[in-house]
Amino acid sequence: MAACRRVPLLLLMSVFLYMHPIRGQKSANSVIANTAVRVNIQAQNQAAVPAAVNGGSPVVAASPPRRRTSGWKLAEEGACREDLTRLCQKHSWNNNLAVLECLQDRKEETEIAADCNHLLWNYKLNLTTDPKFESVAVEVCKTTISDDVHSQGEVIACLEKGLVREAEEQPGAHAIRPDCKKAIMRVAELSSDDFHLDRYLYFSCREDRERFCENTPAGEGRVYKCLFNHKFEEAMSEKCREALTTRQKLITQDYKVSYSLAKACKTDLRKYRCSVDTNMPRAREARLSYLLLCLESAVHRGRTVSGECQGEMLDYRRMLMEDFSLSPEIVLHCRGEIEAHCSGLHRKGRTLHCLMRVGRGDMGTIDNLCQKALQTLIQEADPGADYRIDRALNEACESVIQTACKHIRNGDPMILSCLMEHLYTEKMVEDCEHRLLELQYFIARDWKLDPILYKKCQGDASRLCHAHGWNETSEMMPPGAIFSCLYRHAYRTEEQGRRLSRDCKVEVQRILHQRALDVKLDPELQRRCMTDLGKWCSEKTESGQELECLQDHLEELVSECRDVVGNLTELASEDIQIETLLMRACEPVIQSHCHVTDLTDHFSPSLSQECLVQNKHQKEMNDKCAVGVTHFQLVQIKDFRFSYKFKMACKEDVLKLCPNIKKKVDVVLCLSTTVRNDTLQDVKEQRVSVKCRKQLRVEELEMSEDVRLEPELYDSCKQDIGRLCQNVAFGNAQVIECLKENKRQLTQRCHHRVFKLQEVEMMDPELDFQLMRVCKQMIRRFCTEADAKNMLQCLKQNKNSELMDPKCKQMITKRQITQNTDYRLNPVLRKSCKADIPKFCQSILNKATGDSELEGQVVSCLKLKYADQRLSPDCEDQIRVILQESALDYRLDPQLQIHCTDEISRLCPEEAAAQEQTGQVEECLKVNLLKIKVEGCKKEVLNILKESKADIFVDPVLHTACALDIKHQCAAIPPGRGRQMSCLMEALQDKRVRLQPECKKRLQDRIDMWSYAAKVAPAEGFSDLAMQVMTSPSKTYILAMIGLSVCILFLFGLLCGRMTKRLMQEQKDR
Repeated sequence: MAACRRVPLLLLMSVFLYMHPIRGQKSANSVIANTAVRVNIQAQNQAAVPAAVNGGSPVVAASPPRRRTSGWKLAEEGACREDLTRLCQKHSWNNNLAVLECLQDRKEETEIAADCNHLLWNYKLNLTTDPKFESVAVEVCKTTISDDVHSQGEVIACLEKGLVREAEEQPGAHAIRPDCKKAIMRVAELSSDDFHLDRYLYFSCREDRERFCENTPAGEGRVYKCLFNHKFEEAMSEKCREALTTRQKLITQDYKVSYSLAKACKTDLRKYRCSVDTNMPRAREARLSYLLLCLESAVHRGRTVSGECQGEMLDYRRMLMEDFSLSPEIVLHCRGEIEAHCSGLHRKGRTLHCLMRVGRGDMGTIDNLCQKALQTLIQEADPGADYRIDRALNEACESVIQTACKHIRNGDPMILSCLMEHLYTEKMVEDCEHRLLELQYFIARDWKLDPILYKKCQGDASRLCHAHGWNETSEMMPPGAIFSCLYRHAYRTEEQGRRLSRDCKVEVQRILHQRALDVKLDPELQRRCMTDLGKWCSEKTESGQELECLQDHLEELVSECRDVVGNLTELASEDIQIETLLMRACEPVIQSHCHVTDLTDHFSPSLSQECLVQNKHQKEMNDKCAVGVTHFQLVQIKDFRFSYKFKMACKEDVLKLCPNIKKKVDVVLCLSTTVRNDTLQDVKEQRVSVKCRKQLRVEELEMSEDVRLEPELYDSCKQDIGRLCQNVAFGNAQVIECLKENKRQLTQRCHHRVFKLQEVEMMDPELDFQLMRVCKQMIRRFCTEADAKNMLQCLKQNKNSELMDPKCKQMITKRQITQNTDYRLNPVLRKSCKADIPKFCQSILNKATGDSELEGQVVSCLKLKYADQRLSPDCEDQIRVILQESALDYRLDPQLQIHCTDEISRLCPEEAAAQEQTGQVEECLKVNLLKIKVEGCKKEVLNILKESKADIFVDPVLHTACALDIKHQCAAIPPGRGRQMSCLMEALQDKRVRLQPECKKRLQDRIDMWSYAAKVAPAEGFSDLAMQVMTSPSKTYILAMIGLSVCILFLFGLLCGRMTKRLMQEQKDR
């Protein structure tokens, strides 16, 4: 407060009014007698005061005062004798300031002589010239201001600003004593009729007064009001704007600081007991907010408030909406929100609307105290009664009102209702839409803020809901609960009793209808779902949320509401234009991808809905549209009727094959199971019609896009999704892919569901959304003629093509790895090896449980039998393909992955890190066979060596090295069963044949490896031994030696047999 330097007269006047009571205190008389400056009446009649009163140029100082004796009193002046006798009680005549207060207050009610009026005006002005009053002011406010004082009202201005800072709890604010606060407010009150008396404001706004209010006469606060109305003009000086804002803030703390408001509403305040304690200007009753709430309550109750008072109230309600800083609670509690979101938007109510937008949740979170302060301000300003109070709304919606609501009287409360009815129509402009929704958000949370609803329903609310007065609140029955109570009584039967009145019921319907306009709900839904709207969706006041809320709670709705919401949703699936919000949000996508140039044209709505789903992830798709489409898909799974084309295509099939099933996901499962069974059994005539099968395919593809569209899978894996895929967005099957990649970490229930899903996708790759999306272009390039169920097979065949997209190639590899983990995920292998699997691998099947995966054990078993050449031709062909693929990429061999992960990291890190998989990892393991420490890994590598003897294609490194030799030396020998490998071995032993050096070296390495393998892994049985012999390079020598041994044994048997026979005969003869 070091900036406070001067205390003019008016502060002193209020000080004495506070310090010297009217009744019998001689000290007041003595102080006045010893300090007051005497006024020359003749001089003042000729001086500047009349000019000021009549609106001429203001005169700052009156004529030189004439000193009188210390006993001079205003009551002794003849100019005021008659008025004093008529208006003021005699006991107050000895106190000059008591006389001044009496005449100042009573002149509003009756005419006071012009000479007396001039005397009072000059008396107030000239009191500033006596330093003794300054000393008294410094004494009263000595803890607040410094002793260094000077003129021009700067001390009062500084004290007023200090008072405001304290009220707003600004950082660095000084505490001001209560008596000093009252003195400051009294000074502001006594200067309220003429702006010349507020010296700081007068000097700050002299030029602005000449610019904006030149023709406005001084007196009765007219200049103040004129300047207030121009406060936010660009030409207004910042110093004047600051001074005006300070005075407005004082008015919000004490309405008497506004002369015009206090005068216009004095009678009404007394009539409705809004100013109980007039001796306490800083009491609760003196605050502008209390006055407005009290008188607005009277108006809303149908009481009569004078037109002049209502006009003043309108001005100050507009003032509160225009400048948020006039509300200390907003400044105090919303400081963080203003700094974070709304800085630089001070003028014309923009900051307040910005805070409303924050309160709606459009720009982040808002503090509860700030939200409450905003709600209180909206109640004080009551813009629902007259939209013009909200300047930002008025300016934004002026064009809409002139076109859509021109039939309604200007200022009528129905204007807001009219604007709500035209929300999202062609007549609505975006800026108006935003301002309207921001205001409506708060109006919707307090039933009293809709004046028409309050007028029609205040009796019902009091009778049925224990509602209090308009400006009273109750924690037991908050405003939001009142409206909930009203709608609960809206459709009670006569037997239930206590129903709403007809007029109130109509208004409750209107309010619910306005809320529903966000999504264009029809009157039928309003009539039938009133209970559910209040029960489930009372807080869903943002645009479009009510219908979504009802759809989300479809199962919990009452039957008649469920029917109408179901019918509306069913109709929306048939005609997308009913979904107005969705249409507006998705307009770019519709125009870009759905071949619609004019949204008002009659186009195929079901096609557009299907188109939106198909183009859900296009670049034109915004978040709002994507959320809307996904929500509609989630709603559709609740009832198959909500999918128009599916309903029309499959209605008869559902009735015949899936009776009593309503949920779409269950219907799709029922029909798809029927189609699958008919296909597997090769029935001549499918039970599901062709048109239904076609649409069923569309529905299955849509469901594969989002895990939430598979309720059983989603419910089973919700915990795993939160644990493993919490940062993965829904849509594009990304969550499903995340679950697949983390399959080993899933809970048993979720793992089972994911496995079943993969089993279905492998049987029908078109349902694999990620595969179809990533490989969309490659499918068009390589697999246009392939059947949908052979799509993955086609992609695998073209995987190593130079034209193959790397991302698609990576996705194909993922699916190959999945297929090799369990034979059940490879339908082609499963079918080809149908007889071989139980024949050779039954022990593995016996150990496995139904929910567990086999981790490639069956495939490994079949690989070994392939090496033994014991598989059926069809199964052998499939295993050969798997062997060739896994030989190039070790990741396709699950058992090798499981047992050799650590060894690969230790022995072959460079080969494993290579982007191109060409069999180098397997070759590295073969070369480092002696260094492998893990027995399981060593066994797998030995199996690879064994498999490579059966077919050279299984050994890609050897095949590459010997490709030219195979072409020259073994061209006539068909591949398979080790034939080409035997051919190369014979060529290696034949000295006449010259093999390529690399091929020769690789063959010799393989012989050494096989020899080592034979030592460390001897034959496990006769069949294994026979196989080793037949695949051995020395097969001829071995077979010859075996034949020779058999011949020798035969001859020996002949000789020994004859000798044995002779001995037995001799014994018999005995």
